Amino acid sequence: MILAGDVGGTKVHLALYNFAGGKLVPVRDHKFPATHYKCLDDIVEEFLASEETSKKEIIASCFGCPGPVRDGRLKLTNLPWTLDTRDLQKSLGIEHIFLINDLEANGYGIPELAQAKVFTLHQGDPGAIGHRGLVSAGTGLGECLLIWDSLRHQHIPLPSEGGHSDFAARTDREIALLQYLRRTLAGRVSFERVVSGLGIKNIYSFLRDDQKMEEPSWLRDRMAAEDPNAVIGQCAEDGSSEICFETLQIFTGAFGAEAGNVALKVLAAGGIYLGGGIAPKILKTMQNGTFTQGFLDKGRLSPLLETIPVRIILDDTCALLGAAAYAEARAAEISGHSERAASFHSS
Repeated sequence: MILAGDVGGTKVHLALYNFAGGKLVPVRDHKFPATHYKCLDDIVEEFLASEETSKKEIIASCFGCPGPVRDGRLKLTNLPWTLDTRDLQKSLGIEHIFLINDLEANGYGIPELAQAKVFTLHQGDPGAIGHRGLVSAGTGLGECLLIWDSLRHQHIPLPSEGGHSDFAARTDREIALLQYLRRTLAGRVSFERVVSGLGIKNIYSFLRDDQKMEEPSWLRDRMAAEDPNAVIGQCAEDGSSEICFETLQIFTGAFGAEAGNVALKVLAAGGIYLGGGIAPKILKTMQNGTFTQGFLDKGRLSPLLETIPVRIILDDTCALLGAAAYAEARAAEISGHSERAASFHSS
């Protein structure tokens, strides 16, 4: 079996996988509140003990984590944890353990996705082969470049911290938003401050406090009692609130523009993939044209963007699938035995 993990600032999602016919098959998975534990080791031990899974059954493990991994070591930004593959191997007793960037894990997961788990937002040229880009808006904004290897006929994910690049305002309203955020943040504004869960709250506050849009009392009460982003998304999608609708208009326009930026930088003939938890929850808004307009609005390069497909990942286990695929491939390189190949030949 393969143990895979998607480590975030609020939750840790663990899963066990086997292979059948060359494909990953989920055995079981569970989500854990990250802040309730002092280290990743404790979460893994609890997960394996819950079904009495023997560590001897696990041939390899990989954890996708936010932030750059260097020499098998990572210091998480939103948790007081420092992860090191050598320490994890000793603590957990699993021979092959790997740490990779969470967007890198998502990149490895894309080829493992079922066709029904990918929604085409912009058709482009669906048969084109080439580099891809991955832009994931969730709690933060993650980005990854997927470089096409023509010899191996596969994409190689290159992790990036592009979500922290400078926010580029394109319209008068975005310029006003930028100025508002410069004041409230007391300095620099990155794309993550606009295109993310945090960004949605920032845009809403801008429209309410700076642009003086009305916040009805019923909406204010809901925002105080529930998850603000969920409320904004629901009320934008069902048309019950103008300020929520306009919030997502700004959000999706900036999201599209940054996705287009990534497409230009990597010449993403093979398409742009949109990951993270936000896009699948606001599919109606993503399809109303604002995202696509922002994506295509690249002046003389707009005809190039027309040819690039844009696809939304609907499967929230994409990073787990990618971590599992990476773990098996790396373990096979080291040991000379591939569980995936063995399952394919035995089917």
